[in-house]
Amino acid sequence: MAFPPWERKLVAAERQTAAATSKGHGRIETRTLTRSTALRDYVDWPDLAQAFKLVRQRTLRGQTTTETVYGITSLPPDRADADTLLRLTRQHWGIENRVFYVRDVTMGEDNCRARTGSAPIILSTLRNIALNLLNRNAVKNKAAALRRHAAHPHEALALIHNKDDN
Repeated sequence: MAFPPWERKLVAAERQTAAATSKGHGRIETRTLTRSTALRDYVDWPDLAQAFKLVRQRTLRGQTTTETVYGITSLPPDRADADTLLRLTRQHWGIENRVFYVRDVTMGEDNCRARTGSAPIILSTLRNIALNLLNRNAVKNKAAALRRHAAHPHEALALIHNKDDN
């Protein structure tokens, strides 16, 4: 089978694959990352060094789903081979989940219906203020603290007047 010119370049380009399988929370997940330097010659993107395709295959309760995502990075192959990129993508989502979990789940940001005007920005700012006040006061369980402050607003106001602010 003959490849078109752009695919011939892709076939000849530096390509590397890595895979990892993990088990937890009742599921088995196999992640396969293939990275290539071929796009550097075709894409006008500053500092583009590599592109990658990540295929996630999850099996949960006997049902298997597959998700494919694509990414680019400025990390050159000598600093990030396929194994390294696979680890970095996993770490990225771990950080993403930790940062946004409280906003999405505990504070219900994804369910908020404010979508027009300045309301989304104002509500997001208020959520950030609330989280920063809780963090500043070393609150471990944000959900419990939010419930407590909803029932006792004078305690929520006391967070603003923290004794360390003198």
